[in-house]
Amino acid sequence: MHTEKPYRPMSGWPALVGVIAMFFAGLGLLIVGASKESPVQILSGIGLLLFALTCCCGFMAIAPNQSRVLLLFGAYKGSAKDSGFFWVNPFYSKKKLSLRVRNFETGSMTTPEKKNEAGQVVAKSSRTGGKPSKVNDSDGNPIDISAVVVWKVVDTAEAMFEVDDYENFMEVQSEAALRVLASRHPYDSDDSQVSLRGNTTEVCEQLKADIQERLDKAGINVIEARISHLAYAQEIAAAMLQRQQAQAVVAARTKIVEGAVGMVDMALDHLKRDGIVELDEDRKATMVSNLLVVLCSGAHTQPVVNTGTLYS
Repeated sequence: MHTEKPYRPMSGWPALVGVIAMFFAGLGLLIVGASKESPVQILSGIGLLLFALTCCCGFMAIAPNQSRVLLLFGAYKGSAKDSGFFWVNPFYSKKKLSLRVRNFETGSMTTPEKKNEAGQVVAKSSRTGGKPSKVNDSDGNPIDISAVVVWKVVDTAEAMFEVDDYENFMEVQSEAALRVLASRHPYDSDDSQVSLRGNTTEVCEQLKADIQERLDKAGINVIEARISHLAYAQEIAAAMLQRQQAQAVVAARTKIVEGAVGMVDMALDHLKRDGIVELDEDRKATMVSNLLVVLCSGAHTQPVVNTGTLYS
């Protein structure tokens, strides 16, 4: 397993002065040797010019949050992360790798750039919008779900050498982790069980941990993972909406009944405490029934005024 080795390249400005000096020195030797017809000076000038041109291949400029992975004939020599103008061994191959924070939405597709026969880019790479993935939750209900993953490369050696394509690896593993997470929990739950809709924070933390575990070998750090879309699949959305509406009605009626019973109990205690009227058990039952009908009815009740006695 490859681990990242920091590489401190030398500044490119002194090397640039030296290369320019060698170039003019070689050009001068070539001119003097040609005028004097001296093969030694001509060959020395040509050799110095070739050496100067070879040294030009060692210059590199690194932008902020960029890096270069340096290889010498296939052997890993280190990673340069400092921004600036540098010079390294001209035989080093310099692989460019970004350290910037990037995001990815599951379900999106990347179109690679296209080049013509001359190697010129004719169409830049592009990414389509994310498309929700259809997964079955733990109750077997089909749902549509997608997530946004914020990530960055923290180990350039692992990202370059441990996986074939670290960006594609991240996308595939994030999609797989999201599907596993969705199948582990129900969409909604009435009890204390963790659900996708009711425990968003906990679910997102689990998703981040699952993705990070899969991407550790690729040198990628997951900064954040959030569910961006969550809904029942189209074929059961209408039925599930009716069920949610029924649950809401039952919950509302339960609260109404609890409040009505409390109000009736308070009314009976108040009548008894202040001695307003003495009611036998039958009249209490009638009063309780009437109050519950009034308080729990979904429509306005029509009162009936008794102009006679209490018992007629």
